[in-house]
Amino acid sequence: MELLKIENLCKTYGKGENEVKALDNVSFSVPKGQMLAVVGASGSGKSTLLHIIGAVDRPTSGKVFLDGQDVFKQSNTKLAVFRRRQVGLIYQFYNLIPVLNAEENITLPMIMDGRKPDPAHVEKMLASLDLTARRNHLPSQLSGGQQQRISIGRALFNSPAVILADEPTGNLDSKNSAEIVELLKRSNKELNQTMIIITHDEKIALRCDRIITLSDGRIVNDTQA
Repeated sequence: MELLKIENLCKTYGKGENEVKALDNVSFSVPKGQMLAVVGASGSGKSTLLHIIGAVDRPTSGKVFLDGQDVFKQSNTKLAVFRRRQVGLIYQFYNLIPVLNAEENITLPMIMDGRKPDPAHVEKMLASLDLTARRNHLPSQLSGGQQQRISIGRALFNSPAVILADEPTGNLDSKNSAEIVELLKRSNKELNQTMIIITHDEKIALRCDRIITLSDGRIVNDTQA
């Protein structure tokens, strides 16, 4: 079942001599439950692609369909709701709210959406992240690995259609990186969670079902595991 479809996606910055094509006619689709790695050198268009799929940025041309819905035909108000409910974002540097504790950071998307978190779901999420004993700790009181687990919990909490992860282990040591990879893989398999992961880490890419390689804004390789 096709969950995500990218059609002729282009993104251009600047004009004339200063024009840069960050994405150049990119097309692919992702079935539900697939764990996809996007790799390529710096400047290849990976982050631009991720931001457009997550509706953080708009394409110059082309379309993004998620679960059959044309994402950019929505108003800005509806796009904000779309981002909260349908997309889970995981960043390299966590992007946690420093004055909120672990539990509050994880449940923030649902609270911002005007909904009350189910206590049983909160407990289950904290346990799956091995953060039950750290639920009241602020980000500054936690290790990098623990902060990234909070970031993953926040992304998963709303059961979004797709998880987008931008270098999720880029700020972690090898031990914590391995734990994060295992957590992402478990979430993919147990929850049938669709994931697109931008990474320079070959170990993460090889754990995925599929690897797309970008170069100069174009897909140059698309390999199934």
